[in-house]
Amino acid sequence: MGNSRPGRSGTAEMCAAERRWGRRQRALLWVILLVAWEAAWGQLRYSVPEEMPKGSFVGDVAKDLGLQLPALRDRGFHILDKGRTQYFALHGKTGHLVTAERIDREQLCESVQQCVLRCELIVEGQMQVYGIQVEITDINDNAPGFRDSETELKMIETTAPGSRFHLPDAHDRDSGLNSILSYNLSGDEHFSLAVQAGPGGDQRPELVLAKALDREEAAFHELVLRAMDGGDPARTGTARIRVTVVDANDNAPVFSQAEYTVRVPEDVPVGSTLVTVTATDPDEGLNGHLKYSFKKVTEKASQILQLNIETGAITLIRTLDFEDGNSYELEVQVRDGGDLSDIAKVVITVTDVNDNAPELTVSSALSEIAEDAPLGTVVALLHVQDQDSGANGEVRCSLAGGVPFQLEKSFDDYYRVVTSRELDREQVSEYNVTVRAADGGSPSLQSSAVLALRVLDVNDNAPVFAEERYSARLAENNAAGALVLTVRATDADWGQNARVRYRLREGRVRGAPLSSYVSVQAETGALYALRSLDYEQVRELRLWVLAEDGGAPALSSNVSVLLQIVDENDNAPQVLYPPAAAAGSGSGSGGAWWSGVELAPRWSEAGALVAKVVAVDADAGQNAWLSYELAKATEPGLFRVGLHSGEVRTARSPLARDAARQSLVVVVKDHGRPALSATATLSVVLAESVAELLAELGSAVDEAAAPAEPAGSLTRWLVLAVAAVSCLFLAFLLLLLALRLRRWRRQQLLPPASGALRGVPVSHFVGIDGVRAFLQSYSHDVSLTADSRKSQLRFSASGSCCDTLPARPLPDEPAPLLGDQDPAGAIPVDPSAPSVSFSVQIFSTTLSSDSLLPFSLHDPSLA
Repeated sequence: MGNSRPGRSGTAEMCAAERRWGRRQRALLWVILLVAWEAAWGQLRYSVPEEMPKGSFVGDVAKDLGLQLPALRDRGFHILDKGRTQYFALHGKTGHLVTAERIDREQLCESVQQCVLRCELIVEGQMQVYGIQVEITDINDNAPGFRDSETELKMIETTAPGSRFHLPDAHDRDSGLNSILSYNLSGDEHFSLAVQAGPGGDQRPELVLAKALDREEAAFHELVLRAMDGGDPARTGTARIRVTVVDANDNAPVFSQAEYTVRVPEDVPVGSTLVTVTATDPDEGLNGHLKYSFKKVTEKASQILQLNIETGAITLIRTLDFEDGNSYELEVQVRDGGDLSDIAKVVITVTDVNDNAPELTVSSALSEIAEDAPLGTVVALLHVQDQDSGANGEVRCSLAGGVPFQLEKSFDDYYRVVTSRELDREQVSEYNVTVRAADGGSPSLQSSAVLALRVLDVNDNAPVFAEERYSARLAENNAAGALVLTVRATDADWGQNARVRYRLREGRVRGAPLSSYVSVQAETGALYALRSLDYEQVRELRLWVLAEDGGAPALSSNVSVLLQIVDENDNAPQVLYPPAAAAGSGSGSGGAWWSGVELAPRWSEAGALVAKVVAVDADAGQNAWLSYELAKATEPGLFRVGLHSGEVRTARSPLARDAARQSLVVVVKDHGRPALSATATLSVVLAESVAELLAELGSAVDEAAAPAEPAGSLTRWLVLAVAAVSCLFLAFLLLLLALRLRRWRRQQLLPPASGALRGVPVSHFVGIDGVRAFLQSYSHDVSLTADSRKSQLRFSASGSCCDTLPARPLPDEPAPLLGDQDPAGAIPVDPSAPSVSFSVQIFSTTLSSDSLLPFSLHDPSLA
């Protein structure tokens, strides 16, 4: 049993220790949770002693808030103090909060038990606010002091022992343990010291008479009152007390109230009487004369309030400010002529008046914002405060309507301006956002701030062409580099994003790249033709022009362009029938000479179709509308030409006096401006029989055999050579005809007046519907050349005079008017040499630049 008691005692002690350790752990946990909660809400709390030198360490803000120093420096930051003086700064390299000025707690918090300074760390890049509270702890840097270093008290010698007299209070600007802790009195056995607690908990020293006074024994008593604070080391202050013993003075003055309390508004005019203290003394004469004075007053109160020593009226000598001081406590002493006194306390409470408008400060703000910024992007951080109190200090903030922004409460008195809807620079490029702050006073006071915000462009608009599609007309045969049209596109964006460049979309025209036909100027959108265009080859060009802006990534749009080639009258009519006889020189407007032979019976009636001129024009429209007219005729009035059909008809029946051979020149004109034309020459033979037809054709052969007008480029000797050859040819022809006449055994087919074809066998001609064609030709070919070493004259070797009639050609094969088959052994003729030919071939004469003038005679039929 004896051993169990110590065990139980040890167990109890251990349980008590565990309970104490558990309480400590819980307290530590609460402290940790409180710190974590404040940090989570952006609140930091530090403490620092007063009077620290500038640059002293306060706290590691960057570490406590979890901020990275490089990011913090890049985003920008600053410390904003709520007071008028900047007491703290953030070290940029270490992230430490340091003091920016020497801090005197007694100056900042004169009548406040706990002195706390508040500031905010503003991270501009994040538009984030972190609250920081710094408690300024007191150090014992002030010694207790008395308002008067010497105080005189007068006592009558009949004063009863135990009587108490007020002594002056000492004042210590420090707080807590560093303020006044005790008093002591030294110097005389007649007196002792008593300390009473005041209404506010302050200590009030009183002088207690311990032994009866005897003026004859001692008329004066010298005492020393010492006040001591609780600092380490302790500081003291002293005051000398002089007690004068006087004759009897029966009554001491007495205040009507032990404490005077008054409430005055802060806007009370200077010179107003705030309160009047009154005291009474039943004595008469000098002992009944009272004087008032401040026994205890602060330095600030003494600069604002004034006490009338005769009346006890306290008047205002400076303007009150609730924000600077809302309460003043004073002690007023009244003293009669016999130095008897009384003390009363005066409390003046200053009430707030709405005399301070809200202070609206832009702590951080953006000057530019991209138009594609997401909703909720912070634009500005505002700080609002009102130094008034109560409803006068309650501030409401608002934004002017019609802007895509709204206010959000951030932290304490901070607000954030954030985007509430999407921005569009093309509609509004700049905003002047007005923020208004109004307090709850009556009347309400307001203040405002304007945020200037420019919206930055984002490439969100593609170029837009002025027209949905473009078309232009360009006359053919244009000059290379001619301007066709100009396309124009605009971009609602700004700067580089609105810079538009043009280019062609690739394509091909007639197998060639489109870029070889047209080009577009990249900057202006001007479309140029790179080559001369021909309507007959390309009627229109369809292309796409692409407009692209300078954004990244670039946006583009395209538009279709139709380029129509306008026809010009640059092609003369081309005669298809009658076929071309030779590539001769143009006439008048550039047409070529044409020739043909047609047959018209003499018994034709008026309106009979003789021939038809067929022509085409490569142009289009009215440039291709053709009209025909008879320009020249051997017998005017015999023939007419259809204006639009080109049909050659007899205007009347041929007469006997009309020449057998009629030459018609038909002009084919288009309707262009200027008009172009071509001519066609028709030879019409009027005949009643084959014999008459052949006679006329023979005459035509003679005329055709005549040398043509030499070209201007032939030399004189060439003209003489051609003439000589022609003479020799005629002589040879006569000789040949004579030889043939001797051999003919049959009756002559042609009469003697038939000319060059006299003596030709009848079997060589066959008449079909009035002699439509020769079935077999009896021809002479004479080749006369200017440069070859020999010329040849050849008789046809296709058969002798006794040949029978060849087989008639099929109906779908055209029957030649005269035989044009090439006999064997014929010498080929240079196709490039100029020639003269007739539709009814009797003979052909060819001039070649490769032959000489001398020629040889070769007649196979003479063999």
